[in-house]
Amino acid sequence: MVSQAVEGHVFLAEVEQNPQPGPYADAIAAAKKAGTEYWGIWNILVFRPQAAYHLCQLSHELMHEEAPISSALRELIAVYTSSLNRCAFCMNAHAAVASHLYGDKELVWSALRDLESSPIGAKEKALLRFVRKLTLDSGSIAESDIAALKQTGWDDTSIYYAIGACALFNFYNRFVSGNGVKLVSDETFQRLGERMARVGYRREAPPKAIREARSA
Repeated sequence: MVSQAVEGHVFLAEVEQNPQPGPYADAIAAAKKAGTEYWGIWNILVFRPQAAYHLCQLSHELMHEEAPISSALRELIAVYTSSLNRCAFCMNAHAAVASHLYGDKELVWSALRDLESSPIGAKEKALLRFVRKLTLDSGSIAESDIAALKQTGWDDTSIYYAIGACALFNFYNRFVSGNGVKLVSDETFQRLGERMARVGYRREAPPKAIREARSA
């Protein structure tokens, strides 16, 4: 446990010091009361709860709801994308989520150390190579890249979710790094990663309640 969990978690002091009513304000207050660390991304999500609501709804739909590719693989895509973008917070946070979903921490980190020697399957490696190209050189993506994925056994819907997870975390990486979200302890990454693995990305009040709180 730590005595101070929220001070100076992001670059933008005015953002951090002006939380708005909503589920993230409640979560931060609970963490402060308990004296526990929490993910610093909450300090930017709490600033605009309506935006956070829609972002988390999109994230939950793309990453956690039923799809042809597992939540574990979608989280591995998030981790791999984050490693390519050198976003240490997202990489560690979602490595924890993926590790809980796979039940294998070493498998997740092996893909980051060296994808080609990782014990993950050849089909999954092909998808992650595509994710790498989409992240680092999106302008060069061609229909032939999609055709190559189909040859390895991926269908259109699976590819759609892979693209969605990759695109989402290219956004998150820039949102987190630009705002200066800091790392937390491994225990906190694991604790909150386990929660996200179980329940997903939603931690929201209904949109109407958020709007009313903001206008009050």
